[in-house]
Amino acid sequence: MTELIADLHLHSKYSRAVSPQMVIPGIAQWAKRKGIGLVAAPDWTHPLFLRELKEELREAGEGVYVWKGDSAGLPAGRQGPKFILVTEIASIFSQNGKGRRIHTLVFSPDFATADKICEKLRGRGANLFSDGRPITGIPVKDLAEMVFSVSANCLVVPSHLWTPWFGTYGDKGGFDSLKEAYGDLAENIYAIETGHSSDPAMNWRIEELDSRAILSFSDAHSPAKMSREATVFNLKSKIENLKFKDIANAIKNQQIAYTIEFYPEEGKYHFTGHRKCGVSQSPAQTKKLGETCPVCGRPLTVGVMHRVEELATRTAEEVKTKKVIIGNGVKGIGWGNRLPYVRLVPLMEILAESLGTGFSSKGVLDEYNKLTDAFSSEFNVLLQTPIAEIAKIGGERTAEGIEKVRGGKIVVEPGYDGVFGTVKIWPFDSQGLSQGKPVKEQLGLF
Repeated sequence: MTELIADLHLHSKYSRAVSPQMVIPGIAQWAKRKGIGLVAAPDWTHPLFLRELKEELREAGEGVYVWKGDSAGLPAGRQGPKFILVTEIASIFSQNGKGRRIHTLVFSPDFATADKICEKLRGRGANLFSDGRPITGIPVKDLAEMVFSVSANCLVVPSHLWTPWFGTYGDKGGFDSLKEAYGDLAENIYAIETGHSSDPAMNWRIEELDSRAILSFSDAHSPAKMSREATVFNLKSKIENLKFKDIANAIKNQQIAYTIEFYPEEGKYHFTGHRKCGVSQSPAQTKKLGETCPVCGRPLTVGVMHRVEELATRTAEEVKTKKVIIGNGVKGIGWGNRLPYVRLVPLMEILAESLGTGFSSKGVLDEYNKLTDAFSSEFNVLLQTPIAEIAKIGGERTAEGIEKVRGGKIVVEPGYDGVFGTVKIWPFDSQGLSQGKPVKEQLGLF
């Protein structure tokens, strides 16, 4: 079996609020440094970026592409990533008397299929030039039906399932089940994406998801944010022989080694709250205090954790997680026969706190490049490299930070209402007082 790290949800410079570096050369070069072997060729519904994709990529297997700028003669470990066509489409519509806002990932097996889907979207009135993630009025069931009518080889995956505003289970515009959203086509929804504010353990509480793959991807809007979440596929085929159908079958049959997760508390919708008033509430507090802001009287944005409690068919006590060995010495979190996961803090965040500077500072980037040059990739640094070796290159404090993250010895102030949670690896001020909330029953990676 071959393990392949994949990040199949990101955006191009043609989407709103996305870095101009999010073009194929930039994505390919950063994916290589991150340690990603398979990455999305995104936003293919946008006519200008679709043209760039066709110009920049060459086919390296059925429905699998590589950047033309990569050297074909490099050894397997030095080659750039493979690409498959995965885009995100926004649906804003009404169903059963309620306004719905849902984002959906669409996997296309080739450019010919992508062209036909784009033609159908234009026929339904979508302005594909408006944004790399086009906004349509197509209900998600109709969207899935349209995509499958073009090719049964396509995949439809609900994006960031729990996000309040644009998740299929989201509080603001979502549904209470995939069956409610997709009707008879729910049986063709083989996977969901967790989103940053939930992890697999939270999704394991939903019986409807038992038969579906749980995927995690970055939803990156800039190269540095790629791989903050990822899925590690367990493939029968060798990477050099990879075809689109291998990935599709791996998703359908849950051929996944593990997923790599944000700490869900770091996600920007984990808790219920109101950003403008600085109000943040846990599910227990929300149950007691209600969903109205105590400061301004407006409705709170109901967080993912509270929404999980509303829809769960299992209690948190029933989903009793445990430490498991995933492979290659990596320790993660598992439950029963479900596919395990690991929790990570991105290397640049660790470096920023270690150096006491901003995430995007030159000092952080210099240290990041130094470590990833020395140890091949970010994932190798975070998951595999001995701490003593990291200390030799990156210094004792950086090595200590990575060791603390591997052991889960951090605290997180949970995110809410669009505010990302705050990770503290060294959580004490000069008076020795904690500046964050400990992650409950945190399980370490090592």
